[in-house]
Amino acid sequence: MKARLLWIEGKRADSPSFVPSLRKKEYLIEVVPTGSAALERLLDYDPDLAVINASSLRTSGKHICHELHEKAPSLPILVILSATQTLTYASSASVVLSMPFTARKLINRINRLLPGDGDNLLHVGHFRLDLERKRVRCLGRETRLTPRMARLLQVLMQHPGMVVERAKLFREVWSTEYTGDTRTLDVHISWLRETLEEDPRKPQFLKTIRGVGYRLDV
Repeated sequence: MKARLLWIEGKRADSPSFVPSLRKKEYLIEVVPTGSAALERLLDYDPDLAVINASSLRTSGKHICHELHEKAPSLPILVILSATQTLTYASSASVVLSMPFTARKLINRINRLLPGDGDNLLHVGHFRLDLERKRVRCLGRETRLTPRMARLLQVLMQHPGMVVERAKLFREVWSTEYTGDTRTLDVHISWLRETLEEDPRKPQFLKTIRGVGYRLDV
């Protein structure tokens, strides 16, 4: 699955927008005109990367960069500057590019910032799981998982909104048909809830279906 980009771009760009070129490469891009609009969309859209085209804005983009970083510290941020703008916020930006540059250079920089290639990314609802790095991002938070937790979440994400039976989880995650002692599974589910839920005691996403298994609501 291609990456999601949250693109902040106003109407004062010094050069044609790069968005059409990136969409041809099948990136999923949501364009917003202001920093406040980007903050409003941040959690619902759950992007892999934010791009601030400061050359098109009425401000340098420093405040936008800072606010995005405060709200989603793990989100990579790429900033595009005009030839006359100066770099004053390197601490919040992952990469800064000064124009002019080619679309190819921009794509190369974007790819370096993304968490992994398409084959190793699983994105369902609010959840984005990087299978290679064993990291999950949900609602702007990114957390490292153990290999078992990552595999368990992967199986649940592959069946969104569906009840996954305990027996299937044991087969897929622990490679066993034995389901007599479910404490190991229950503990891993509890750990996932600690990672994914705002209130693990009242789970919004990872639901227990008594006597059957678990369901990931997205």
